[in-house]
Amino acid sequence: MKAEWVGGSAGRDTGGRYKWVALSNTTLGVLIATIDSSIVIISLPAIFRGIGLDPLAPGNIGYLLWMILGYMLVSAVLVVALGRLGDMFGRVRMYNMGFAIFACASLALSLDPLQGGGGALWLIGFRIVQAVGGSMLTANSAAILTDAFPARQRGMALGINQITALAGMFLGLIAGGLLAAIDWRAVFWVSVPIGVVGTIWSYRSLREIGSRKPGRIDWVGNTTFTAGAAAVLAAITYGIQPYGGRPTGWTNPWVLGGLGAGVLLLVVFCVAETRIAEPMFQLGLFRVRAFAAGNLAALLTAIARGGLQFMLIIWLQGIWLPLHGYDFERTPLWAGLFMLPLTVGFLIAGPVSGYLSDRFGARLFSTSGLVLVAAAFVGLLMLPVDFSYPQFAALLLLSGIGQGMFSAPNTSAIMGSVPPEQRGVASGMRSTFQNSGTALSIGLSFSLLISGLAGSLPHALSSGLQAQGVPAGTAEEVAGLPPVSTLFATFLGNNPISHLLAPSGVLDTLPAHDVQTLTGTRFFPELVSGPFHHGLVIVFSVATAMALVAALASALRGRHRTAGSGDSAGPVKGQQAWRTVPSS
Repeated sequence: MKAEWVGGSAGRDTGGRYKWVALSNTTLGVLIATIDSSIVIISLPAIFRGIGLDPLAPGNIGYLLWMILGYMLVSAVLVVALGRLGDMFGRVRMYNMGFAIFACASLALSLDPLQGGGGALWLIGFRIVQAVGGSMLTANSAAILTDAFPARQRGMALGINQITALAGMFLGLIAGGLLAAIDWRAVFWVSVPIGVVGTIWSYRSLREIGSRKPGRIDWVGNTTFTAGAAAVLAAITYGIQPYGGRPTGWTNPWVLGGLGAGVLLLVVFCVAETRIAEPMFQLGLFRVRAFAAGNLAALLTAIARGGLQFMLIIWLQGIWLPLHGYDFERTPLWAGLFMLPLTVGFLIAGPVSGYLSDRFGARLFSTSGLVLVAAAFVGLLMLPVDFSYPQFAALLLLSGIGQGMFSAPNTSAIMGSVPPEQRGVASGMRSTFQNSGTALSIGLSFSLLISGLAGSLPHALSSGLQAQGVPAGTAEEVAGLPPVSTLFATFLGNNPISHLLAPSGVLDTLPAHDVQTLTGTRFFPELVSGPFHHGLVIVFSVATAMALVAALASALRGRHRTAGSGDSAGPVKGQQAWRTVPSS
């Protein structure tokens, strides 16, 4: 048996036109926020060329990592606090302010006046500001929709909103490739008019109709959680960098210290939250099975999904596209286009499963979706490195459908399981698990892949280079470089062999035929396909296990109420109640 909230929001307007206005505006908000979380990934080569900085040069790898991860880290650590502030001061007020901050930061990014390291720091700084605005949007959008829609339509509304958000992560890859081909500043320009229009529209059309819970700011909770989560995620970020002759930095004292300090702060946070009268993080919500199981499943799915996204980018850009004649410089754009079936699957399954879950419950759709995700991972494991695209596209479509089937019902179940005055903090907690999973996936997937490559890549690289006339000493030196350098070269759309051999000048001394072979589109992919597939098997095997554990958690969530119960019938003003629901 479990307790579940079935009461309504005081004075909530669930009819008429307003709910559709809220849905369209919040969907625009989360779409642009999530597009900007990934748009930079594909456009990094153009951005660094635009500011005149080589991100792979010694000492510059930190700029690269923080350009990728800074936005994600801020999104992961701030959404709970911003959701709680929405409960206290108004979700619409916080959401509107987020749109305004997002638009201003986007304008500042597009006007970067600096070059080199200064230009990179400008971009990283304003990306963090942009992430604050984006976090205010994502932390409060689900709560605004839950307030505006009755239970019989909530799954559909949250399905459209959340699937659009997830699809935005993949649409950002395509948009980044297209806009970077025009001008690197266009990557940031595109957010300015959308941000301005969205800000004006939200201020003029959205209104506070949900329950508010005035209170005091939990400074202890905010400080310990933000510092602890930031320390853990930052340490994981630096853990994928080489240290002391090792391919990764997990033995780096600073990384270990950051992990230890972060975990300690999070323990202090959990203890403090049980003793504070008005805590930031409502730990008591985890006693609701639907809330706890839904967030666990969301965390594991986000880790698996993030690993899938980055591994597919490297697989396509570093191996498959070059093998099929695409120049390395063109691979970022085409990688985004070839991943479209994943987004199509999201867009097809999300709203449909959200609508159906309103009638038949969340458990069936969310659990079945995660089983499909696990099946897609197994299918990808069975593909050869040089795969047939129709098979690859079918597996991406299957994965997208599975993730779409999971996300909308899961979000609806989480948001429908909490009292109305805590929907903002619940939305923030849900976003924290999802965003933290995405950030964790980068450290986890890259570390697993690098570990898989470290054992076999050096020998393959050394012998392959020597076979094309590269002196043994140079070949051994290049083969001894950390695999992360090679991975990031492919990730940035650079020719990996040209990047690795350029410092030695050996390409200027070799016959033209050997140079053409070394820097062609087939030499590097054929050389690394075996070691890469070994690392890929490790990453996708772990992702498969996570998807299956998430499916188990989803199956154990208990029954989700269907339309016709609770506030779907239209609650009386102020009506609030808990009811007991069978667990199976």
